[in-house]
Amino acid sequence: MRKVSRESTVNCTIEKVFDFFSDARNLQQLTPDDLNFRILTPMPVVMKEGTLIDYRITLAGIKFRWRTEIIEWEPPLRFVDRQLKGPYKIWVHEHLFIPEGSRTVMIDNVEFISKGWIFEPVIYRLFVRKKLDRILDYRQNRFKTIFG
Repeated sequence: MRKVSRESTVNCTIEKVFDFFSDARNLQQLTPDDLNFRILTPMPVVMKEGTLIDYRITLAGIKFRWRTEIIEWEPPLRFVDRQLKGPYKIWVHEHLFIPEGSRTVMIDNVEFISKGWIFEPVIYRLFVRKKLDRILDYRQNRFKTIFG
């Protein structure tokens, strides 16, 4: 299993930060434009354990449908989504929120395996690692911009 993490701290309460992440419409604000990210599930999406969300994204010019399921929901501290269908063989994304007074630390922990069978290490090294790093860096920068 491959792992990647990012962490940011903002001057905002955990309740406000978690409320932002509880609204699926806000996911698009945290995703780079070149992914052509679109939520296909009708709004509003009620976030809770068992919620399914369908998306469409474009990676390297290829359109993918992506379905995730919220597998853990612990407001306002964390939630975890798991890919059921999409561009990865395995994808589990933990969103962790840690209160520090009036500030909040937001941590993205992603565990995944790229598709590619025996070629997975090469695909990961040549394409996936750079793309995923760029996406998570963008997400953290947007998060800091949105919450100041």
